[in-house]
This record gives sequence, C-alpha cells and structure tokens, in this order.
Amino acid sequence: MGRSRRTLPEELLLLALDPTTGTTAQPQSLDLGLAGAQLVELALAGRIAPDGDRIAVVAPRPTGDPTLDCALELLRRRGAPVRAVNWIGGPRLGLRQTYLSHLERCGMVHAVEGQMCGVLPTTRYQATDTAISREIKARLDSAIRTGVPPDPRTAALAALAHAVGLGKHLYPGNEGRSSRSRLRDLIRHDPMGGLVAHAVMDVQNGAAAQPRRAAPAPAGRQAAGPGARPAPEPARGVPAQPRHGSMARAVAH
Repeated sequence: MGRSRRTLPEELLLLALDPTTGTTAQPQSLDLGLAGAQLVELALAGRIAPDGDRIAVVAPRPTGDPTLDCALELLRRRGAPVRAVNWIGGPRLGLRQTYLSHLERCGMVHAVEGQMCGVLPTTRYQATDTAISREIKARLDSAIRTGVPPDPRTAALAALAHAVGLGKHLYPGNEGRSSRSRLRDLIRHDPMGGLVAHAVMDVQNGAAAQPRRAAPAPAGRQAAGPGARPAPEPARGVPAQPRHGSMARAVAH
C-alpha cells in the first residue's frame, strides 16, 4: 500500500477535528471508530475479510503502513477469526494520539500548546490545510446529495462517521437532520463498513458485554437437585475499556 492515499483512520480523524478549536468531536467513540477504520482499511487492502460477524486474516503480508501493520500482526496472532465487536471493544490506548502525531509528521496538522485552567498543559491540533478536510467532507456531501451509491471507501467512511456520532458535528441543527438521516443510510453500501460500524455501535450500547443466556433444558431432562451447582455461562464480553487517571499532559479531546 502506498502512502499517496490517506487511510480511513486518517480521514475519519480529520473529519472529527474542529478547525476552530483544534479539538476532536466525539472523542470516546472516535477511539472505537479509529480501531474500526483500521479493519476497513485492511479489508480494502485485501489483508482481512469478513467471516460472518468475525474478521479473518487472508493475507498477512505487510501493507507498508506501520500502524495498520501492527493491527494486522495482532489479528494474525489470534490464530482464528475474531469477532469484530471484541476487537473494536478491546483497549486501544493511544490510538488517537498515534494518528494525530502521524498527521503532524505529514504536515496535515500542527500542534498548539496551551493550558487548561491555567495549570494543566494541553495540546490541540489545528489543520494546516483545511482544503483536505473540505475535500473529504465533499465526498460525503456528494453521496448524500446525489443518492448515487458511493465507492466502498466513501461508503465505509460515511458508516463510521455515523457510528461514532459525527453526524451532528458535520450536519448540525434541524437543517442538517435530513443529511444525518441519509448519512446513516449510506451504511448499506459497503458490507465491511457496515459490519464494522454496527460493531462500533454495539460496543457503545454495551450489547457486546451482555452475557449469553443459558439454553433451556431439553424436554424430559430432570432438573438438577438442590445441591447441584449451575454450569457457568460462557464468557462473551469485550475487554473493559481502561479508566484513565489524571494525565500529566492532556491531549485535545
């Protein structure tokens, strides 16, 4: 994979950056979206493929993108297809900062140092060329306005933007209601993007952490006696997101 084209995680992050404040919209769900965007980008590169609600590695060779290759290697080490919701719901410490630092090295954003409450150091990120963000959003606008099925990359970007809640950031107010609705509808145009977007929303809604209900006993089987211990339910939850304590340095939210 060449570096002449921006990856989906980079585009999603640029969409979320507020050009005025230098903060990112929907910071918590955005972290999930970036992990999901990595999966879609790897699928577009032919490295992984959906297997039901799971993700299977089909070509483990590197893409040339260090961050994507790290994710690909972690998937390969699983040894078996992994549920998309489990992968996205797992800890992704520093993923947003990794991509912000990458965008800074590429010259697409620059860091602005500041302080929170006059004490805590903060870093915000301003786009160096807002034309890039406008071009990305224009692709979504075109798909929304024309109703023409977008290319898989744009469809996946729309699905992820909807999943992390960027609709109100991109199309605010009552006047943006119809655009937000059409943004949501674009999720159907890319199967992988749709799978990942639904997984992102499931993690946010806690659906992935719900335990599996025990199956009813087959007819004719006698109930266990009063002293019998019930069989444990199979674990199905996603790894809990770690709690972040106070930070010596606050990154833009």
